[in-house]
Amino acid sequence: MDARNTSIDDLRAAVSCAVITEGDAHYDDARRVWNGMIDRRPAVIVRCLGPEDVMCAVRFAGAQGLPVAIRGGGHNVAGHAVCEGGVMIDLSEMRGVEVDPDRRIARVEGGALWKDVDSATQVHGLATPGGLISDTGVAGLTLSGGIGWLRAKHGLCIDCLSAAEVVTADGSLVRASADENPDLLWALKGGGGNFGVVVGFEFDLFPMGPEVMFAAPIYPLSAGPEPIRFWRDFVSRHADVIGTLCEFSTADGEDFPEEYRGQKVFALACVYNGDAAEGETLLQPLRELGPMAADFSGIMKYVDVQQLFDTLMPAGEFRCYWKARYLKDLPDGMIDQAIANAAAAPSPNTLSSLWCMGGAVAKVPAEATALGDRSMGWMYSLDGVWSDPADDDANVTWARKGWEGSATYDHEGRIYLNFPGHGEDNRELTKRAFGPNYARLSAIKAKYDPGNLFRLNQNIAPAE
Repeated sequence: MDARNTSIDDLRAAVSCAVITEGDAHYDDARRVWNGMIDRRPAVIVRCLGPEDVMCAVRFAGAQGLPVAIRGGGHNVAGHAVCEGGVMIDLSEMRGVEVDPDRRIARVEGGALWKDVDSATQVHGLATPGGLISDTGVAGLTLSGGIGWLRAKHGLCIDCLSAAEVVTADGSLVRASADENPDLLWALKGGGGNFGVVVGFEFDLFPMGPEVMFAAPIYPLSAGPEPIRFWRDFVSRHADVIGTLCEFSTADGEDFPEEYRGQKVFALACVYNGDAAEGETLLQPLRELGPMAADFSGIMKYVDVQQLFDTLMPAGEFRCYWKARYLKDLPDGMIDQAIANAAAAPSPNTLSSLWCMGGAVAKVPAEATALGDRSMGWMYSLDGVWSDPADDDANVTWARKGWEGSATYDHEGRIYLNFPGHGEDNRELTKRAFGPNYARLSAIKAKYDPGNLFRLNQNIAPAE
């Protein structure tokens, strides 16, 4: 038995969890992630049950000189959750959520999904900003910012992150908070998975629900730009209480009248961040902008709103390529371009969106989090989603062309790192994303991961 196999045997003896290698019955299932394009074969998958298992896995990878991939929800479109020939640290069994309703804090394990958080917090009438798809991993979404329905009133996921437990590159478990390792907590607020394996998060909670007002009038793309321009102006006046995006898609299914099925459409999707009845009255004008293809608006449970988009992108069933950029504002020309891009989308499963980023998001000072400057008013995302590998080039080309074309309206060249394509632009775009904060992040990286063990991400190089 060679030294490497002996080391894996030693790893198995040291941990309390499954250690999976090629040839094991569950290997192919364990390495599969949400994006069906990703097909990588780790040397070893450690399906951790707690921080001690993670610490052992990190030490093993460091001793063997192997790259490390960290799987939370496995939802990253670039497939950073799985690596070729390295160690995949799988947190998918670590999904516990504990809620302290008196202190309004949720303690969340590193492999939890947003559905786990929502179900636990809503028992107490509380919530923290999460994503738009409930099976997204808490870790991946949070560490690169985290955009969800509650951002108008409570900001991004990182704005509600009060503490974290992190396994660093030397296999140590450290706490990051305002009082302990505050530099690390700052870096985790937007700096991605560069600084260690986050095995636990603590989030501030806020009263929300159980019911909220969700508005989703859907108009045919043929309605042109006027409804979107009205929406832009309307939500800009109410950015403190409306979490919203204009999402372009293709009408599909029995929920649409037959005459609209197969047509390109756009939804003016909003969640009112306050009293549901008040929100229903306020959002009514968005439902009166002309003939609608459908209207999915109504007062509903917050946990149901959090799962409405799940069926659009079931795990492992589609091939995906996503890009996004922040916009300074949303002029008519950008709206026209978004409509043209939506009309040209080669797949009926593809989505693209204009996101309002005002309200509480914009009120956080640039120096408060690693994410940096918050003066972008909007974001544009292109989510290429398709089934047939023969269509890869057409769909990737569409997404990149639309993304590159929107640069005319961008905000200082900055991008949202949770939509990184397949990571092909990492080095340049990561520096642009962080702007003046990059140097500080690089110094913190050198402190906690000087050898760049955690490099399968939107990588921040350690300062020399």
